[in-house]
Amino acid sequence: MIRLISVGILAIVGLIVTGGTLFTVDETEFAVVKRFGEIRRVELSPGLKAKTPFLDQVVRLDNRLLHIDVPAVTMPDVEKQNLEIDAYVRYRIEDPNKFLQKLVSELTAASRLGNIVISEIRGEVARSVRSDIIGGQSQESVDPETGSIVRTVTPLTSRAEMMRRVLERGDAAVKSQDLGVTIVDVRIKAADFPQATEESIFTRMRTEREVQATRLRNEGRRQSLTIRADVDRQVTVILAEAERDANMLRGEGEGEAIRILAGALEQDPEFFAFRRSLQAYKAFLMENTTVILSSDSDLFKFLETPLIEGGN
Repeated sequence: MIRLISVGILAIVGLIVTGGTLFTVDETEFAVVKRFGEIRRVELSPGLKAKTPFLDQVVRLDNRLLHIDVPAVTMPDVEKQNLEIDAYVRYRIEDPNKFLQKLVSELTAASRLGNIVISEIRGEVARSVRSDIIGGQSQESVDPETGSIVRTVTPLTSRAEMMRRVLERGDAAVKSQDLGVTIVDVRIKAADFPQATEESIFTRMRTEREVQATRLRNEGRRQSLTIRADVDRQVTVILAEAERDANMLRGEGEGEAIRILAGALEQDPEFFAFRRSLQAYKAFLMENTTVILSSDSDLFKFLETPLIEGGN
């Protein structure tokens, strides 16, 4: 019975010692063996490893790309307009020994690297205009069919170039401090106006739209007046030309009538004189009018001496 208890105790002790001696390293991590806070060695390859039980402590670090969400920070651009920049950083641990000595943990690394990157971004933002930071240039035009305002955004390469410079300088700063990491990527997720200034910006945008709408209305009225004045001028010109042509045709007609009448009178003046006397007789005789004339009036000429064809 005592022997069985002893064997059981020895088995338990053996399991404890074995569990404290052996450990595994995954292919996605580094294993740093520390003894009393001092780094003894770094296990870079995956597999089953051994350590001194009760004395050695294993610290595991991720050897994949690590992500840092940098807190949003308000920064002024070159035009002194504040923008709220939200960015992220991706880095990789290259030297676990230096990483633990300088940064201690991933939490401390996130704060330290985030401050370095934010400092570089702040410098770039201070030298850039808003369109370069956003990475696009907005343009407005008026749709000729609907008359509505159409906004188009032209992509720019300026933001990518800005991030490339931030990455280079940020990684150089990390290398100069010998932190045992490499910054792989830096990106701006969003560049917005601060909440406190949004209302004033919206007010300014509404004012700009109202000014633009007023300008378009005035332009429309000006074009309408120009078109109406041109049409009125054309109508006046057309009427004047028509009146001129009518007067010319009327004058030509009257001249032709006079010419024909004169030609007819030249052929037989006595007959036309007789015909006009008859018209005069008809005019005053049908109205029962009393006419007092001299005895030698031309009206009595044909009454006293009738026309005899071929005679005096």
